[in-house]
Amino acid sequence: MDGRSGAAAEDSTGAAVVLRVLRVSLHVGFAVLLLVALVRLLAAGVHGAGWLQLVLALCLAAVYLAGTVLEKRHSARPGRFDPRRFSVSWLGVVCLLWLLLVWGSADFVWLAFPLFFLQLHLLPRGPALAAIGASTLLVITALWFHNGGPAGSAPQLPMVLGPAFGAAFAVVTGLAYRALYLEAENQRRAADELRRTRAELARSQHEAGTLAERTRLAREIHDTLAQGFSSIVLMGRSAERALDAGDTELARTRLRTVQDTAAANLAEARNFVRGLQPPELEQSPLVNSLRRLCETTEREAAARGTVLRCRLEVDGTPAELPAPYRTTLLRAAQASLANVWTHANAGTAVVTLSFLGTEVAMDVFDDGAGFDLAAVRVRADGSGYGLKSLRERVAALAGTLEVESAPGDGTVVAIRLPLGKEEL
Repeated sequence: MDGRSGAAAEDSTGAAVVLRVLRVSLHVGFAVLLLVALVRLLAAGVHGAGWLQLVLALCLAAVYLAGTVLEKRHSARPGRFDPRRFSVSWLGVVCLLWLLLVWGSADFVWLAFPLFFLQLHLLPRGPALAAIGASTLLVITALWFHNGGPAGSAPQLPMVLGPAFGAAFAVVTGLAYRALYLEAENQRRAADELRRTRAELARSQHEAGTLAERTRLAREIHDTLAQGFSSIVLMGRSAERALDAGDTELARTRLRTVQDTAAANLAEARNFVRGLQPPELEQSPLVNSLRRLCETTEREAAARGTVLRCRLEVDGTPAELPAPYRTTLLRAAQASLANVWTHANAGTAVVTLSFLGTEVAMDVFDDGAGFDLAAVRVRADGSGYGLKSLRERVAALAGTLEVESAPGDGTVVAIRLPLGKEEL
């Protein structure tokens, strides 16, 4: 019932393989020695006390086999009955049966050698050495007794040296076995810890990836679909008022704007599914996309009955920017201009795109009503998320975002994105 080594022996490490071989050799050696003693007992003829010897030998075989089978089943499936807490009691029963067999026949004394290994492994080191010493004395005494000891001289030297050397060999081998067992157990625990760490790391990476994707989608939806739907709602209300006033031509213009905005939103929605860059950037460079955005902003403001002049200014020589830079700048311009024509009541908006060699900068200025920066917060209905989303986009590219505004003084949104050598 070598229960403590069960789990470790199932590992595929070199130490575990050696342990498995030693355990199998121990059990096979015990069985062979017991079988040899039984054969000699049967060959001598079973009569009188011989029947008791036979019964005790069969009981010893049954008890030993039951312990090894239970230990093997538990090592294969740890959820089954755990025999380890009964290992010392099991060893005591095995030793008691062996002691009774030795009392009756010297053929059973050689079972002491596999028992030495069991005692050393299942008992603490001090009690194990004491048990091995006592068993060795018992073997010497039994050999002397069954060879006419009480009536003859003292035990002969071979009777002493044989068991003594056997016990010493068992102690040395048993200590090596225990060292291998501890190594295998430590390796098993390290492997379990590594598996747990990997599982926790995979789980945390999955959670971080999920959170990052949610944040990305929140930014994309706010800066594209949400702005578009807001425009559609406003244009729809304007068209409704035009119809109520009987101005069908104005209503038609408003509805055309609604159609254009809905078509753009549909393209954005399909873009989310494909995981591509903004559709307008697929068709033209960033400068053209920003210029077209300014024109769209003027049309949407006009559709609401307000006059807003929006223009694009480009400083420096336009350079080809990586997709994340183009997307961030376009989304920033979209969000900023949407706020201008929705909230600022401005007459002029200027988007300035500057290529400065080591960085690209974009400023969005309007001469509108301005706002109190300290009062900006994300509200329960999702509004107010734009500035937070924009800061996250810029921070992801190691850039800076500054917003200057005050009630009545207009607003400036300034973005700076550094360009590495690979982006130049």
